[in-house]
Amino acid sequence: MNQVALALTDGWVVAKRNLIKFRRIPDLVIFSTIQPIMFVLLFAYVFGGAIKVPGVNYKEYLMAGIFTQTVAFGAAITAIGLAEDLQKGTIDRFRSLPMSRAAVLIGRTTSDLLNNVFVVLVMSVCGLLVGWRIHDGVPRAVAGFLILFGFGYAMSWVSALIGLSVKSVEVAQSAGFIWMFPLTFLSNAFIPTATLPKVLQYFADWNPFSSIVLALRVLWANTGLQRPPGFPGEHPVLLAVGWILLILLVFVPLSIRKYRQSASR
Repeated sequence: MNQVALALTDGWVVAKRNLIKFRRIPDLVIFSTIQPIMFVLLFAYVFGGAIKVPGVNYKEYLMAGIFTQTVAFGAAITAIGLAEDLQKGTIDRFRSLPMSRAAVLIGRTTSDLLNNVFVVLVMSVCGLLVGWRIHDGVPRAVAGFLILFGFGYAMSWVSALIGLSVKSVEVAQSAGFIWMFPLTFLSNAFIPTATLPKVLQYFADWNPFSSIVLALRVLWANTGLQRPPGFPGEHPVLLAVGWILLILLVFVPLSIRKYRQSASR
């Protein structure tokens, strides 16, 4: 069996181990689902009346941003899980087994991706109840969700590097989330970037969060009348896919290398 097949096979075994944990501790899934639902309801009914986006209902405009924020925040579980495994010595026990060195990371990111799929499914039902709709057919709807989950998976590898770089679960909880807040709120997730000052507007237009959000809005026909100027507004789907591939190309090898160093301490 070649190395890639071995890594995928062993990774799936580790993923099942992590999924069993979700089944035994359902609170993890429950609370990871409650937070995005609260965001949907708060922005739709508390802030939605004050925010106007030309050409689209704000509740439909909002959902792509909430979806993207949710999968990014959900990916932070990867950092916490790996930090916990390091602290408890679980990874050292994995190293004593005849398994691929990449299997632990593949398993961890895969199980967190499947958790994100469940959370997004629940959120989709909530979005439908508040008035969100997809207007452009099944193929483009599926393409949007594939981009969304691809981004969530890529962000899990970023979180994996963070989880392997810190020395405690408590630090992983802070470090896994804190850097996501400026990227989320300095984006088009909740407001059009045209309302921002020029310097922040340029950053927000090229922000990977903005690229994913705009790609979803375009594919689901939830965008407003205005798009950002230049490449980000003209080719949002291409830019979104490019960001996903770039993040994976950078952080997969970095995370695997850090895993080998961390596990050998």
